[in-house]
Amino acid sequence: MHKYATNAPSQPATRAHRQGVIRSILKRAQPRSQAEMVRRLRSAGIRVTQSTLSRDLKNLGLLKGPSGYREAGDATAVTTGGRTEEMERMMRSYLTGVAVAGNLVVLRTSPGLAHGLGVALDRADVPEAVGTVAGDDTLFVATPDPTRARGLERRLRGLIGRR
Repeated sequence: MHKYATNAPSQPATRAHRQGVIRSILKRAQPRSQAEMVRRLRSAGIRVTQSTLSRDLKNLGLLKGPSGYREAGDATAVTTGGRTEEMERMMRSYLTGVAVAGNLVVLRTSPGLAHGLGVALDRADVPEAVGTVAGDDTLFVATPDPTRARGLERRLRGLIGRR
């Protein structure tokens, strides 16, 4: 039995247990692909489909980078300043559009990237942002009022070079 396993081999695992094992796997070494993650989960006695794993990775806010899967804020995010830098780096990389709708800032990304961007924005403690709601390629950022929404929009447009 693998050191991560608490279920008998190939037993269905609860989502919470499976996601806990995924986090444990990430602490040891970053899997470079979903196939590698599936193999590691199987060696831990957890049977999982690729679609379930994809949902788990998205739900956990994990991102795939050059060295493999990791948590959105892991690169330099020890301090709020580091988290802000990581969030801004992600905005420059993933953001494709920004618009304001009342007190909401609507962010557009490529498919599958909105959730990770929302996690990074939440962790960065952006003062204008009250909270975020992410879909697949769209992120809504709630602000206290339209004035702060426009300010956040300008800041984010500046990161992606669009005025």
